[in-house]
Amino acid sequence: MKTILALALVALVAPLALTSCSPSSEEPKDEHAKAAAPKEEEPIEMTAEAQSHIGLQVAVAGVRRLAEYLPVTGTVQAIDSKVAHIRPIASGRLTNVLVKVGDRVAADQTLATFDNTEAGDVGSQYLTARSELEKLNVQLAVARQQTERNRQLAEIGAISRKEYELTLGEEKSIAASIQAQESVLNGLALKLRRFGLSEDRPSSSTATLRAPFAGVVVNVDAAPGEVVSPESELFRIANLADVWVQAEVYEKDLGRLQLGQTASIRVDTYPDQEFLGRVTYISDILDPQTRTAKVRCDVANPGGRLKLDMFATVLLPTTFRKEALVVPAEAIQQIEGKNVVFVRTGETTFARKAVQIGRTIEGIAEVVAGLEGGEAVVTKGAFHLKSIVLGTEIGEEH
Repeated sequence: MKTILALALVALVAPLALTSCSPSSEEPKDEHAKAAAPKEEEPIEMTAEAQSHIGLQVAVAGVRRLAEYLPVTGTVQAIDSKVAHIRPIASGRLTNVLVKVGDRVAADQTLATFDNTEAGDVGSQYLTARSELEKLNVQLAVARQQTERNRQLAEIGAISRKEYELTLGEEKSIAASIQAQESVLNGLALKLRRFGLSEDRPSSSTATLRAPFAGVVVNVDAAPGEVVSPESELFRIANLADVWVQAEVYEKDLGRLQLGQTASIRVDTYPDQEFLGRVTYISDILDPQTRTAKVRCDVANPGGRLKLDMFATVLLPTTFRKEALVVPAEAIQQIEGKNVVFVRTGETTFARKAVQIGRTIEGIAEVVAGLEGGEAVVTKGAFHLKSIVLGTEIGEEH
């Protein structure tokens, strides 16, 4: 009977032992699973003093229009239609050069004077033509008096009607000659003005070269005493109120650009100033050596701050446009190969969230999944929170 009871007791104890041993062998796995599962859910603590010390900042995730820009290098160039090439209209010898490279000139300002050998001949012709005109005017006055006298005599029958008509014809002929002479005189006066001479001093052979518009002298090829001709380019003046910023773009990127869009331009001289330009030209010809095409932006240049040949960084807008949920790119951290952000959940608590990132453009990251609009994510200080998480995990592993 005792043996039966003992066997029965063993039979009762054995299952209990098996039951208690079996869970004990698997329980560490369950506990480890329970500890690992909420790890991401556990709030991260950081005191207000620590937040202030590191300058922690947050930004609210929100939807905005995301645009992509292509960064390229460009140079400042003068607009072709706003560059004047100054040449003398006739041959002569330079007597004075009044400007130098870099000078700012006003419209109609004198650039140089020269002894115009052709102007002397034109001046003489002008004086002769003016004298002839004066003589014709005197003749016309006499003819008009004679015509009026003959008209009166013809009315009383003292002379024939034919004689009156002859004097009237002479008057009209002189008047026609005066009109022709005035045309000749006007043509010669125009030549004088082209030579830079005044009609008041037509005999002077000193002519002037003047600036056609306000601008900057960018080239001078003139010196007193030089003999010049109409083929000689003496000055080049550029109006820099508006300029081109010309960039070279690789052919693989050309399909992403469009005419008429607004580009952002910066130069090292003014690092804090943004110049805005409009894309007005995309070349149809590629450079066979570099496989690039020229892209030009028209840029307003008040005050002439942009200088010719100055290097510029150009952000050309591409065709990519999208409404997306975005956060500052500095909010994105990587832990165990995954992108995460830290969301503020309280005054001193933060939660880690895994996110899926799309495009990152100009410091703005598109969040495809893992975050809701309106959540406050840590920007400055996110790396410190990451360090706390990694330090906690390393501590737990040990």
